[in-house]
Amino acid sequence: MTKLAIIGGTGLTQLSDLTIIKRDKLNTPYGPPSADFITGELNQNEVIFLARHGNPHTIAPHKINYRANIWGLKHLGVEQIVAVAAVGGITEKMVPAHIAVPDQIIDYSHDRFHTFFEDGNYPVTHIDFTYPYSQKLRSALISAAANANVNISPIGTYGCTQGPRLETAAEIKRMERDGCDVVGMTGMPEAALAKELGMDYATLSVVANWGAGKTDGEITMEEIEQHLRVGMANIMKLLKIIIACT
Repeated sequence: MTKLAIIGGTGLTQLSDLTIIKRDKLNTPYGPPSADFITGELNQNEVIFLARHGNPHTIAPHKINYRANIWGLKHLGVEQIVAVAAVGGITEKMVPAHIAVPDQIIDYSHDRFHTFFEDGNYPVTHIDFTYPYSQKLRSALISAAANANVNISPIGTYGCTQGPRLETAAEIKRMERDGCDVVGMTGMPEAALAKELGMDYATLSVVANWGAGKTDGEITMEEIEQHLRVGMANIMKLLKIIIACT
């Protein structure tokens, strides 16, 4: 049986209806992870959950210890990771509360630890990152959306910025010219690190707001929270199907 992990982002610090079996507080070679690794059962199916920003939500995107998080999941035997992330919408279809399953990523982040392959523990290795997300896992998420009757975008490009501030209108225009459909702050190096350790990784991106300059006025936390409530309800429908199928 494939061991599955869910990484929860903004708006998903815990899995509702999860019966907790155990909590693993790991000391990793890369320091402390964001939170305890929670093993639990959802509808009698086992899954590991990790709150990316901690619980409560206290760790900024550029301060997340991505290597510790991914190493910890690998250490616990995880083979597949579904990463949930709140994002901003850039292109026309990416309206607030919509869900996308990206197939590509552009990395605008900086000063993060992007690889395990930089010390004596591993030889220098150049992974093939042509297709950053697992097609097998992406297909499972797309099928789950169809089964749950949840409208999603089955492809798209995720642009990863540094954060924690939101982007300027000019930055969003540049990202749109670059081909980005959504913008987030946590997609990298998470995806690359998972691929370095041989784990299937895919993202469920929940649009929390329009990107800067796409609407009049400022982006507010009230707006983000409202859209996340709707989007996360659909995310839970998909996750329950995915967890049952692994």
